[in-house]
Amino acid sequence: MARKGKPAGSAFDYLTLIGVTLSVGAIVGGNMLEGGRITSLLQLTAFVIVVGGTLGAVLVQTPLGDFLFAMRRLKWVLRAPRFDRQPLINDVLEWSRRVRRDGLLSLEKQAQGVADPFLRKGLTLLVDGVEPDEIRAIMEVEIDSKLAREERGARVFESMGGYSPTVGILGAVIGLIHVMRNLSDPSALGAGIAVAFVATIYGVGFANLLFLPVANKLKALYGEQLQYQEMMLDGVIMIAEGENPRAIQSKLEGYLG
Repeated sequence: MARKGKPAGSAFDYLTLIGVTLSVGAIVGGNMLEGGRITSLLQLTAFVIVVGGTLGAVLVQTPLGDFLFAMRRLKWVLRAPRFDRQPLINDVLEWSRRVRRDGLLSLEKQAQGVADPFLRKGLTLLVDGVEPDEIRAIMEVEIDSKLAREERGARVFESMGGYSPTVGILGAVIGLIHVMRNLSDPSALGAGIAVAFVATIYGVGFANLLFLPVANKLKALYGEQLQYQEMMLDGVIMIAEGENPRAIQSKLEGYLG
């Protein structure tokens, strides 16, 4: 049984996998319908230019801590945490009834058994007798700090989505330069033209099929996480203020919509 206050694990996001497969399949399939071959879209030089150039540009503008945090958040794209709200409501109601019956100190052991560090901190402040307004002020600072870091993590992928098409154009120019230098050698023209066009495809494709969708998904997920934490905070504050369990339930159920 999961410890109280902990998001209910995570589930593999098949929709993301389907979306990536569909988008890549549409491009490859469309190319084949026009008589093209899959190998014509596989160009190592173009890949190195686009991926290497994009990562380099992002590393220049991003602090190392933010970049590593963003890479760790990549796992959320395919296996995001689930923030089940009904179990949290049940826990808050149980704690509320216990406090009304036995006092705040009765939650001391409960607080120690809560897995979520944010909720555990709120309950600890509650048990320590901190005033509701002070609890809210302390916890909102933590929410704001976490939100800012999550936003910086998503911004890493947004930056990749911004730089990737431009680097793809640079790859196209490099390929055309190669073509111009070998106009007298028809056998060398194909490689330069391939780099020119495939680099553009890679740049635009990575931006719009991978980097920007990842950034937007992370934004949606940390928005859900933020709302979950606000729900925790409201629950703790209402317990601190001695609200009736029915009133607590009514307010927290508003988060279920």
